[in-house]
Amino acid sequence: MCKAVQEKLGIPALTAMHPLNPGVELARKKVYIVEAGDSARDMKRTVPRMVALANKILEKVPIGTPQEEGYLPRGIRINVRTENRGSRRAVDMLLKKLRGEPFVTELPIPQFDRVVPAPAVSVLSKAVIALVTEGGIVPKGNPDRLEAHNASKYCRYFIGNLKDLTGEEYQTAHGGDDPVYANEDPDRVLPLDAARLLEEEGAFGKLYDHYYVTVGNVTAVSSAARYGHEIGNLLLKEGVQGVILTST
Repeated sequence: MCKAVQEKLGIPALTAMHPLNPGVELARKKVYIVEAGDSARDMKRTVPRMVALANKILEKVPIGTPQEEGYLPRGIRINVRTENRGSRRAVDMLLKKLRGEPFVTELPIPQFDRVVPAPAVSVLSKAVIALVTEGGIVPKGNPDRLEAHNASKYCRYFIGNLKDLTGEEYQTAHGGDDPVYANEDPDRVLPLDAARLLEEEGAFGKLYDHYYVTVGNVTAVSSAARYGHEIGNLLLKEGVQGVILTST
């Protein structure tokens, strides 16, 4: 919305988002985005920074670096003059690192997980397959209060006697997307109906009697990784050989 206001109306705009919000990557080069926390509790810290940055934008004064102003990096490089040339600054950082002193790199490198793919299921026709989703499909009324965003847990529900998920008995607790279609037919997110057909056709041995569910919306990567490890270990103990993992 801020991007559209700037481009179509020519009115300066800014916003605040959590760094993991997908909107950051979509608009950060066009819009100043102040870093926000994962709940409304963070507004006391965020709003003053938004106001300070807005005043600078309106007054058309130079905007400082993301570290100075509190906005998320925009992926834009600007040349600036400094007292020491690059080689000198690099040597200074290296010496600080060797001495164990704190230093701040000028070019942070993103850290990505390297996940080794699991081996293929050897005999699929005899394998036990489980359904797992981060799409927030829960029994009607959300009895375990699974959060719509920043999930603090995952849940486990029995489906051993079901062939289909109906909107009368199940719903989505997931925020951040349109829930209408998932609430109309929860199988669209957790495909129990299709899995039962494949089970009957012998595509795999048996569908596991429970499914695991959490919500991926704004959930911290560290939390999601922990949930994945814990769910995986629980399924391994139950003799599950494969998982169909779905999302919104």
